[in-house]
Amino acid sequence: MPRYAAIDIGSNSTRMMAAEVDPKAPRKTLAEDRQVTRLGESVFRDGQISAQAMEFVMGVLKRFADTYKKLDVAGVRAVATSAVRDASNQAEFLERAAGAIGSPVEIISGQEEARLIHVGVQDHWPHPDQRLLIIDVGGGSAEVIVGEDGKLADAVSRPLGAVRLTEVFLKDDPPTALQLHQLDEFLEQKLHSVLDRIKRKRFDRVIATSASASAVVCAANRIPRPRREEADRHRATTPQLRKLYKQLSQLDVAARRRVTGIGPRRAEIIVPGVAVFLHVLEALKLPSLYYSRAGVRDGIIADLAARGVGHDIGRLDRDQRRAVEELARRFSVDLKHARLVAALGHRLFVEMQPLHRLPSEQGKLLEAAALLRDTGHIISDTAHHKHSQYIVANADLPGFNPTERAMVAELCRYHRKSMPGPKHGSYQALPPESRRIVNLLIPLLRIADALDRSREQRVEEIDCHLSNGEVALTILSRKDTGLEQWAAERAGESFRMVYGKPLVVARADS
Repeated sequence: MPRYAAIDIGSNSTRMMAAEVDPKAPRKTLAEDRQVTRLGESVFRDGQISAQAMEFVMGVLKRFADTYKKLDVAGVRAVATSAVRDASNQAEFLERAAGAIGSPVEIISGQEEARLIHVGVQDHWPHPDQRLLIIDVGGGSAEVIVGEDGKLADAVSRPLGAVRLTEVFLKDDPPTALQLHQLDEFLEQKLHSVLDRIKRKRFDRVIATSASASAVVCAANRIPRPRREEADRHRATTPQLRKLYKQLSQLDVAARRRVTGIGPRRAEIIVPGVAVFLHVLEALKLPSLYYSRAGVRDGIIADLAARGVGHDIGRLDRDQRRAVEELARRFSVDLKHARLVAALGHRLFVEMQPLHRLPSEQGKLLEAAALLRDTGHIISDTAHHKHSQYIVANADLPGFNPTERAMVAELCRYHRKSMPGPKHGSYQALPPESRRIVNLLIPLLRIADALDRSREQRVEEIDCHLSNGEVALTILSRKDTGLEQWAAERAGESFRMVYGKPLVVARADS
């Protein structure tokens, strides 16, 4: 299954997530990290990112990249939000940040930030048939988002982040009554138009996101900060928020740190965070809000998966495909048949990823072998797999290094008949890791070949499902695929030998 990484460079903290996405199962988080970086403090005070803050973030980004680069991710998206949007030295920051992670970093608008939050919330906690109000209070901005029937219906971003509001309004600790009054007036000014626009809507649920929301719901439910993940999908009522705001705004930061659920750094900026949530709930006369741990990172991962980003990593690039297909034509390969086998092989490679756990790039070897495995027929139909191995091993294949070419040749050799053994010299000459990869790919190539046994393109699609210790392969077709099913079942023996699991083949109408 494809893996993706997301980085969210916010005004208060910088976050990273790497995850594996399987459309048939819950998303699997592979790595997650968060660091309070407070980029917004210097930006909202002086208009630019301070040298100290910039240096600190670069170290954090490098640490994040070192983590996800070990996970064979198919796509990465790194975004910066409010603080970097407002910084006069954003160009320097973006250049250095891109160097730290080895890929571009983009500044996203408030609207894009809102879209990603909505995508992340719906992916993590779907509400396909309901109207949602989502409130996100970050470090530099707050997003008010309306979702209807699983789709984004309206969204606005306002400069109401907890770090920004603390820097601008709450100069004393605890804040004075005048400062709190000025904060409330500012919230009314910035939120009036959007809340007036949506106040007549009925919302099935209000969902709050961000670390401020987590702290609010933890405090309301007396969930200690070390167990804050338990707050996901918990509720805080408007009266609870009203009481919490009154309590926190009268305490100094040391006392706020002792409130259950409020972390030591969050205590410094929690008062305006609660104020934003409370203002929206009271203005719209809403009874409560629920916390969702989803955010921009989750939205990035879901968005990358929905757009199929990185799926071509496991496919031949244009130059490789040209070289492979030119060689196939030279030896009179039936390319219509070969291309279908290659496509089916790629689908098997992706579907079986939880079993073979190979990097996505290895799928190119399988595709090349599917296109070249029949080159040997031009010499002799008898033992054509051996002739194919010889042709490919000695061919000029631009875009493949010698080891890769040798691996493709071995896949051609073992696409039928016996499996590799100790007496097979060319296979044994491969490096140990290359032998392991070839061994894992051989059954997939055999199954893909079997699925067009009639060479009549009868198989329209395939679906794989792993459960109860077996792999179920369903052939989707409107035609008679009895021959293909029989051939795939025979190829399933090599699959069982390599993967230790039976392959059950069935057919369903497409």
